[in-house]
Amino acid sequence: MMKQRNVAHIITGRPASDGAGVKLTRLIGNGGLKAFDPFLMLDEFNSDNADDYIAGFPSHPHRGFETVTYMLEGNMLHRDHMDNEGLLQSGDVQWMTAARGIIHSEMPQQVEGKMRGFQLWINLPAAEKMNDPHYKDIKSKDIPVVETKNATVKVIAGELTLPDDANHNASSQNPIQGAVSGISTAPIYLDVALKAGEQFNLPVPAEHAVMVYVYEGSVTLGDKHINAQQMAQTGNGDQLTIDNPTQHSSHFLVLAGKPLNEPIANWGPFVMNTPEQIEQAVSDYRNGRLTE
Repeated sequence: MMKQRNVAHIITGRPASDGAGVKLTRLIGNGGLKAFDPFLMLDEFNSDNADDYIAGFPSHPHRGFETVTYMLEGNMLHRDHMDNEGLLQSGDVQWMTAARGIIHSEMPQQVEGKMRGFQLWINLPAAEKMNDPHYKDIKSKDIPVVETKNATVKVIAGELTLPDDANHNASSQNPIQGAVSGISTAPIYLDVALKAGEQFNLPVPAEHAVMVYVYEGSVTLGDKHINAQQMAQTGNGDQLTIDNPTQHSSHFLVLAGKPLNEPIANWGPFVMNTPEQIEQAVSDYRNGRLTE
């Protein structure tokens, strides 16, 4: 018999800014990173005021982890030292593995209108932190979207296994493979639109850390109500059951990953395992060796 996951903690997003002053809501990244292992940061940016986002994220370094940018609305241009260039538009995803070092920029390609999306940081195992970096630009059309009688699910990463009675649009492909796979932390990244009065059931690996972030509407998980801009950190189990008791559709992210259970040392854009490795990353960047 499957064990239902319940809510262990509810985290409410806090106002923050990053880059050259981009205003955002931060869910993960205010401290206590071990509690979210393997996730290091989750931000939502959401504004139709260009002053909140126009300065963007000018050239800056990363080492030791992966960044995932998912655009709901707007246009953002990625450029990096490896001559990669990718225009993220509504529904697109950028998956960047910084590993030993990437220097990149993410700049808005609009001067008005809504800019909305998420950035997630996922840790890398110690054995992979100094591997070669790489970048993947994933267009919305290449991300599987599954329609069921209850929900619409965008499968960004990992596998989606649906019950036989879900009446989904890909019955010959169960489980449905997401746009990204083969990552050591085995991440699951789903964007779910749950219809009013309906329920969403999802089997999840028992060993994974699992979070649910509601970005529109509200849902219940077990006996807990989760409102917009709140994230539920779940307890143990291998089944996730989410209900929408409202009269409107609700939208949420399901984020799951295999914990690394390794020491975390972080300073700004660098995440390693020891303070000495952080000092080396800073020195490498200052002396032009980060990307060698």
